[in-house]
Amino acid sequence: MPISALGLDVGKKRIGVAGCDGTGLIAFGIETIEHRSFNATLEQLQYLVTDRQVSVLVVGLPYAMDGSLGSQALQIQKFTIAIASKLNLPVEYVDERLTSFEAKEMLKAEGIPATRQKGLIDRKAAAIILQQWLDERRSSKHSASVCNEN
Repeated sequence: MPISALGLDVGKKRIGVAGCDGTGLIAFGIETIEHRSFNATLEQLQYLVTDRQVSVLVVGLPYAMDGSLGSQALQIQKFTIAIASKLNLPVEYVDERLTSFEAKEMLKAEGIPATRQKGLIDRKAAAIILQQWLDERRSSKHSASVCNEN
């Protein structure tokens, strides 16, 4: 069954956006949305949702190191609930602790200096968030099918 999910790394100024191949194996960065207003962001996301026939939004939540949700995570939840409601899509959350750091490290490994590459970092972080979700989904389906065989 084909998958069409949109991964979002939501920040105050920018939103990194990622998509995946139809098989749900590989996530990749699509674009970075400069967050100017709710309506402008909604319009850009609506275009992507329609164009890519998206069925779910996967959003990174910045949990605190102790696993609690801080004020930034609560603001992101409030924003994504409003966006998802307008787009008529379900939202699933993924723990995004350290994804920006991981994105910077990946760019460094690719020989791309991470300084002044904030949009690229946001897209890469969104891809990491979406990849995490895809991997978890695949492993839980595999576990379920293994359990069902017994």
